Amino acid sequence: MSTLVVLGAGDLGGAVTRAAVAAAVTRRVVLVDDAAEVARGKALDILQSAAIDGVAVDVTGTSDLGAVVGADVVVLADRHGAPPVEQQGDAAVLLLTRVRQLNPRALIVCAGALQFEVVERAVHERGADATRVIGSAPEALRAGLVALTALAAQAAPPEVSLMVVGRPPREAIVMWNEAAIAGRRAAAVLTPPEMTRLESRVPHLWPPSPLTLAGAAVRVVALAMTNGAGTPAVFVVPLGAEGVRRRGVVLPATVRGNIVTPIWPELSPRDRTRLESASAD
Repeated sequence: MSTLVVLGAGDLGGAVTRAAVAAAVTRRVVLVDDAAEVARGKALDILQSAAIDGVAVDVTGTSDLGAVVGADVVVLADRHGAPPVEQQGDAAVLLLTRVRQLNPRALIVCAGALQFEVVERAVHERGADATRVIGSAPEALRAGLVALTALAAQAAPPEVSLMVVGRPPREAIVMWNEAAIAGRRAAAVLTPPEMTRLESRVPHLWPPSPLTLAGAAVRVVALAMTNGAGTPAVFVVPLGAEGVRRRGVVLPATVRGNIVTPIWPELSPRDRTRLESASAD
């Protein structure tokens, strides 16, 4: 039975669980939080809601981290509290280390907007496999920019294809050279000033809301569970030359099972330099 484990029963963790169940991306979802009663309560609410929607997914809550054993994907979210807090810092790095010890083959998706450092430290300090520890928040940023671009072009969001790379929010790069709107090059639909204005709004789209972050995380989870087609924008630590550390950056990637393969895009010389600068340690 395919299993998704969500670490943290805060607003983001609850949203990820609800979105994963609604999309039926897996047969079983386990919500884990030190506040076991909260995790169980939220899991029960989501389970009952799923029954109304006619979705057959088993949802449980627990405080036992051993739930990650045998899981296909583990999502790092936020702890329950007032207010909920994204898993960050030393505690989050230690938590991911324990997860990897319990289940070295699982794909770990850091869903929060403040977890880039966790991904980097897990790879650089703890030796985590860079293809199995990623951040999904950039996909939420990309979705926000797609929505704004659709409004500017008077198109529907599904008609807009564009990618964001770099290191958001301040070092994000919009790949207008490969963007398309309703089957046409974006540059043929939008004027240069319009594209500049849209790109200038990228920092204001960060951090995305918990619901948007949850949707982005579940898109990555769905691709992992189904080996589906798609190249979401994810935060990864690129593999550098032997002994060379690189900062994590946002790149499009394929997701096949528990392996994420980043794709280095074709960029203009200026944007290539910006991307290389963003990834330089």
